[in-house]
Amino acid sequence: MKVFIQSVNFNSDKELIAFVENKVSSLEKYYDRIVDSEVFLKVQQTSEKENKIVEIKVNVPGDDLMVKKVSKTFEEGVSLGVDSLKRQLNKRKEKLRAKQV
Repeated sequence: MKVFIQSVNFNSDKELIAFVENKVSSLEKYYDRIVDSEVFLKVQQTSEKENKIVEIKVNVPGDDLMVKKVSKTFEEGVSLGVDSLKRQLNKRKEKLRAKQV
């Protein structure tokens, strides 16, 4: 699966990019028909500590799954987003199985 990563308002380092690619690629274990995914990492210009926004969009045939998380670190946001997407992918797989039966 191809993972496209865009960082907005900052330059991301190699370690962060590797972490994101690794986490998002692990979604293939839960649903094998994922076409690709796009990850947007944004820094919001506020005085709050939770100013990191992570948006993950997963393209699957016939639909797109989208998750948006706000957290203190990008790593935390990506982890929360991937967990949420795992649930969505499992739900989607169950619906497809129910239709086939």
